[in-house]
Amino acid sequence: MRSRHLLCLFVGLMVWSNSLAPTPANAADSASQPNILFVLYDDLGWGDLGCYYQNESKHDRTHQTPHWDAMAAEGLQMRNHYCPAPVCAPSRASLLTGVHQGHASIRDNQFDKALPDVPTVASVLKSVGYTTALVGKYGLQGEGNSAENWPAYPTKRGFDEFFGYVRHRDGHNHYPADKWPIANGDAHANPVELWHNDDEISSQLKGCYTADLFTAKTKRFLVEHQSQSADDPFFVFLSYDTPHASIQYPSAPYPEGKGVNGGVQWLGETERMINTVGPIDSYKHPDYANQGWTDAEVRFATSVRRLDDLMGDLLQTLRDLELEENTLVVFSSDNGPHSESYIQNVNYAPTSFQSYGPFDGMKRDCYEGGIRVPTVAWWPGKIAAGIDQSPSQFHDWLTTFADLAGANVPARADGVSLVPTLLQKGQQATPTTYVEYFNGGKTPNYEDYEPSRRGARRGQMQAIFMDGYKGVRHNIQSHADPFEIYDVAKDPGEANNLAGTSPEMEKLQQRMHDRVLQLRSANATAERPYDGEPIPADESLNADAPMVVNYCPTKTSIVSRLDPAQSTKVDIEGLDLADAVRSAGQGNARVQTVLNVAKTGRYELRLKATGDAVLRVHDAALIDTTGHDKTDASVEVTLEAGTHPVDMIVRLAGNDSVPALELNELPDAPKKSRKPAKQKRKSK
Repeated sequence: MRSRHLLCLFVGLMVWSNSLAPTPANAADSASQPNILFVLYDDLGWGDLGCYYQNESKHDRTHQTPHWDAMAAEGLQMRNHYCPAPVCAPSRASLLTGVHQGHASIRDNQFDKALPDVPTVASVLKSVGYTTALVGKYGLQGEGNSAENWPAYPTKRGFDEFFGYVRHRDGHNHYPADKWPIANGDAHANPVELWHNDDEISSQLKGCYTADLFTAKTKRFLVEHQSQSADDPFFVFLSYDTPHASIQYPSAPYPEGKGVNGGVQWLGETERMINTVGPIDSYKHPDYANQGWTDAEVRFATSVRRLDDLMGDLLQTLRDLELEENTLVVFSSDNGPHSESYIQNVNYAPTSFQSYGPFDGMKRDCYEGGIRVPTVAWWPGKIAAGIDQSPSQFHDWLTTFADLAGANVPARADGVSLVPTLLQKGQQATPTTYVEYFNGGKTPNYEDYEPSRRGARRGQMQAIFMDGYKGVRHNIQSHADPFEIYDVAKDPGEANNLAGTSPEMEKLQQRMHDRVLQLRSANATAERPYDGEPIPADESLNADAPMVVNYCPTKTSIVSRLDPAQSTKVDIEGLDLADAVRSAGQGNARVQTVLNVAKTGRYELRLKATGDAVLRVHDAALIDTTGHDKTDASVEVTLEAGTHPVDMIVRLAGNDSVPALELNELPDAPKKSRKPAKQKRKSK
């Protein structure tokens, strides 16, 4: 039988009168809201960018990226930007929903799983007047077979327009309407579906190479938006399916010129949708065709060069439309480089161009080559040219874009705004950079990888960045397994494992073990060996610290972070709880307090509230009712004896009953040691 152990928190403590709260600020007007173009490549390695690695490489094969290099020279090179997981579905899900993989509902290899009905980058920006579009690869739609019955179709997740591949596997083919005779199986040989809003249109796309097609469609969107809706800001997510999967050639040379009147163009004619329709899989870039490389290498280099040309075309289009000074352009990649060709009896490996750069690891690894991705932010007149070496991650973009747009940040978001870094204004909050992932395979046996990790089993993987160091572990069997610890700024190849080399590293090892339990929550669809471990207490907290309560009257449809400038700190003494809640009106309320746990054990946290709520213990989001309209939500969690910070935000609807949080002790509390095992130092 459960017994109540401790705590009843009342959100009604937060306000005593709506009339005493500040008037909420309006969202930024459209004149101050930047347009946003986010370009995501598929399996483009950090080392594939010319100015990052290829231009200085001593390898016997290199390729060029002149347009990316020019863009990088004008913008901010974010050289320590990380994807959430080293494979596409979880990376794209975390990007769109603004949470890291410790809180995401799509983890590991859950391709085609439905993106949950929660705030997305698109819906957050749409709420403050943005026109939103997704062009390209999606793969987060859920079960179904049409725009009508896919539960998480892009237009049901905040996008006004969608043009592209819905299913994950369809994105392996770069000619949706054409049979590819040299493919290694029917799945990659036969035509696939491509959708535009409610319609499947692949039959109209004969000879269309998707990188060209998606760029031409994006250019068409920019031109039409400028002519029809110039006063409204836009958010375009251009999600390429290349250079991943089938390494297919384009169908024609790159058209002359760039921008509105040159480069790839949208024609809109059946079987001639764009101006590069031609014999499929036929065009080899002349810079690479006669180098003595394998056909697979020429194919890969040509596809990367094509993407580079397309970026130059997009930027010139913005200039031609006089949009460049009010448009933030960011490009990145969903994970590290791949090793497949999907051609009969043909192999390809990222060793050909060392696409992983100076790192070890590739797609599906949590070493740097698998998770550090090439990223550049470009905004003439706003972002100064430079190089940023501080770690950041995909889930920071939702918060960043909301900050720029004057939108409310969902309380469930894990990211921080990168605006101080981008615009060099204000103090940059430290991002949480965290990765977890499972893969049943092994790291490749490449000669330029460290010998100890060649052919090493991946299994359960995890990475955390703390105090300037990276902790990473592969093939995790239990939470006691130690992290390898690297100073990746000095040791990008992760050759010198610092774990156990000094008392400071021993302490950092324990902090990493504690931290990964304090910032994540378990997910039944992606079980981890450390799911049942006690969340460590924080003994630096004052067990008798008073509850801190703030209220913001901003009327939002989601539970949101409170804007400090628009919030009121509430004096909670002597309040009548029921009257306080009824008088509060609509808005978001935040309670911060300390939870005192008498003994280590299993507990039930139960929240009773009529509005959406997000509750964190430490930084672990243990209760998140966003989109569920639950009045009674609970979670079972193991807590270590001691003090734990509680941070809860609830959206009030103006007629709420008094919300409450209960802590109930559960029987059979497990007793597990959190002391990590010692590991021998590994040197080069």
